[in-house]
Amino acid sequence: RPYHKMLSLRRAVLGRLCSGSRFHRAFCTTNIETTLLVPQSSTTTTTTTTIITNNDNTKTVVQSEAQNIPASDWSKPLFVHKLGVDLSRAPLYNKGTGYSNSERDRLRLRGLVPPRAISLEDQVVRIMQRYRAAGNDIQKNAFLNSLQDRNETLFYKFLIDNIKELAPVIYTPTVGKAAIHFGQQYRRARGMYFSSLDRGEMGSMIYNWPEERVDVIVVTDGSRILGLGDLGVHGMAIPIGKLCLYVAGAGIHPQHVLPVTIDAGTNNPQLLKDPLYLGLQHKRITGMEYYTLIDEFMHAVRQRWPNALVQFEDFENANALPLLEKYRYSQLCFNDDIQGTGAVALAGILSALRAKSGTIDDFKNERFVVVGAGSAGLGVVKSLVTGMMYGGLTEEEARRNFWLIDKDGLLGMGRSGLTPAQVPYARQERHSFKDKTNLLDTIKEVKPTVLLGLSGIGGVFTEQVLREMARHVERPVVFPMSNPDTNSECTAQEAFEYTDGKAIVATGSPFQPVTYKGQQFIASQSNNMFIYPGVGLGALLCKTPIITDSMFYAAAKALASFVSESELAQGQVYPDISNIRKVSTAVAVAVIKTAFEEGLATIKRPHDLHEFVTSNMYVPKYVPLIYSNGNNPV
Repeated sequence: RPYHKMLSLRRAVLGRLCSGSRFHRAFCTTNIETTLLVPQSSTTTTTTTTIITNNDNTKTVVQSEAQNIPASDWSKPLFVHKLGVDLSRAPLYNKGTGYSNSERDRLRLRGLVPPRAISLEDQVVRIMQRYRAAGNDIQKNAFLNSLQDRNETLFYKFLIDNIKELAPVIYTPTVGKAAIHFGQQYRRARGMYFSSLDRGEMGSMIYNWPEERVDVIVVTDGSRILGLGDLGVHGMAIPIGKLCLYVAGAGIHPQHVLPVTIDAGTNNPQLLKDPLYLGLQHKRITGMEYYTLIDEFMHAVRQRWPNALVQFEDFENANALPLLEKYRYSQLCFNDDIQGTGAVALAGILSALRAKSGTIDDFKNERFVVVGAGSAGLGVVKSLVTGMMYGGLTEEEARRNFWLIDKDGLLGMGRSGLTPAQVPYARQERHSFKDKTNLLDTIKEVKPTVLLGLSGIGGVFTEQVLREMARHVERPVVFPMSNPDTNSECTAQEAFEYTDGKAIVATGSPFQPVTYKGQQFIASQSNNMFIYPGVGLGALLCKTPIITDSMFYAAAKALASFVSESELAQGQVYPDISNIRKVSTAVAVAVIKTAFEEGLATIKRPHDLHEFVTSNMYVPKYVPLIYSNGNNPV
C-alpha cells in the first residue's frame, strides 16, 4: 500500500508540473513504470527508477536516490480474539514476559505479568539454564512439553536454536520412553483422538478442531511404536514429536499442524489392565471393521482440509502397506516408516559409496543383507531397488542384489505365508542355502558389502556376524537402524570394534563418538527427520495431489549431495543435524522440481525455487498482537 500511494503521488506531481506545457506535449506519458529497489541492509542507498514512455515511443529513464535510509524491522501484526489471562494461557500467542508496554495496555495484561519486558533471545537463555538443570532425558522431555504447552513461539525458538542437542530428547530415542509413560505424565490435550465409539460422527467431530487451516496431519494407531510394540493411544507421543520436527526442521507453521491418534483398541495385556490407560480397553479390531474405521477418518480429513498432507506413522506391518497403497493415489499422504526410512537409507548408501570410492557408480553392484522383512525393511529395499533402476538395472536385476532375513531366517521360495510384498525377494534354495538360513551363515554365503538392520531386535548383529562380514569386504557398510537405542542391532562401539575400524556406520538412534586404537570414529544418525519434513514442505508448496516414488528418490539424492567432503572423510554419511533447515530446503526444492517434471505441480513455477521455499518457512518471533472482537480491531 505505501508503494502504491507513492506511485500515485509521483504521477500526480508529474501531471501537475507538465500540464499544458511544451514538456507535456512532447513527453507526457502514456505509461509510467516505477521500480523501487528496497535496501537489503540496515543502511544503504535506495534507488527509485521511473521509466517514462513518450508519445514517439522513446523512453526516458529518471532515477532518484536516497542515501542511508534504514530498513524497517516492521512485522505484520497478528489479530487475536483473547484478552488478559485468557491470552496468557493461549500457547500460540502467549509471550510470557515478552509483551511490550503498549501490548500490556491494549491487551489488558498490565499487572498480570512482571513489569520488565524480556526479549525472546533472553528468554531462550533462561530456558536453557532451566533445561540443563533438569535431571534425565525423560524429565527434560517433560520440561519441553510443558514449555510447548504454554509458549509455542519460545519453544520453537529454543528448539531451532539448539536442534542438535534437543532433537534426541524431543524425538528418538527419548520419545519412545515418553510414550511408555504417556498415561502417567498426561497434562493437557494436544491433537485429536478418534475411536470406534466415533463411527458415523467423524465427519462432524473433525470440526471440533479450532483451526480453520491444517497443512500437516501425523496419524498413528499406536500399534507399532518404534521398536516398543503396541502402546495404544499412548503412542500419541509420536505424532506430537514428529510435528515438532516438521515445524523446527521445515518451517511448517505450528498453528497448521495436527497430531492424531486412532484408537482401534490394544493387544498389550498390561494396558488392558492398567487403570491409568487413556484408551479403550478392548482387543484391537481387525479386518474390514478396522479398515472402515480408518477410511471414515480419511474421508473426514478430505472433507474439511482437502489439501492437507497425511503422514501415516507407526502402523503395524500387516496394515501399513495396505493403507499406503489404498490412499497414496487419491489423497496427499505417505508412510514415513516405509517411504521416509527408505529414502534416508538410500541417501546414506549413496554417501557411503562416495566415502568408499568417491563415486556412486558402483551402487548397482552392491550386495545387501537386510535383517527385518516388515514394512520398514521392505520400504528400504524398495527405495534401494528404485535407485538401482535409475542406475540402469531392471527391477528383476536389482532385486537379485538383496537377501532378506526375518525372525525365522532367510526368506526362501519354500516358505509358506509370505506376504505379496515379500515374495519377489524370496531366494532360490540350494542344498547348503535354504529357507530360514540364519544370519551368520547367510553372511558367509553372500559376502555382503552392506548390512542393514530394521528388525527392532537389539544385539542381532553379533561379534561373529560383524567379524565375518569384515573378513570379505575392505570397507563394510553397517547400518543398525532400529529405534530406540536399546533395540539397535548393535552399538556404534561394537560396529567399529568388531570390524577393526573398517566399517562405515550409521545408526537409527544417536551414539557418542567411539575411540578405537587411538582413533576417533563417528557413527552418523540415520534420522528420518532429514527427509520427511522437507518432502512434506515441498509437496505442500507446489500443491501436488500425490507424492510419488520419484519425489522420494529426488529427496534422497538431495540429502546425499548435502554431505560435504570433510564429513565423508570422517566416515559420516549424513550431514550435521544442526543444518536441518538447510537440508529440508534442499529436499523441498528437489521434490518441487520433480513435481514439475512429472506434471503434478499445480502452481506457476517460481523463478527461484530456493527463495520460494525459504520465504515460506515459519520463523519463530514475537509479532505485535492486536485484539479483534471479530469485527474491528480494538
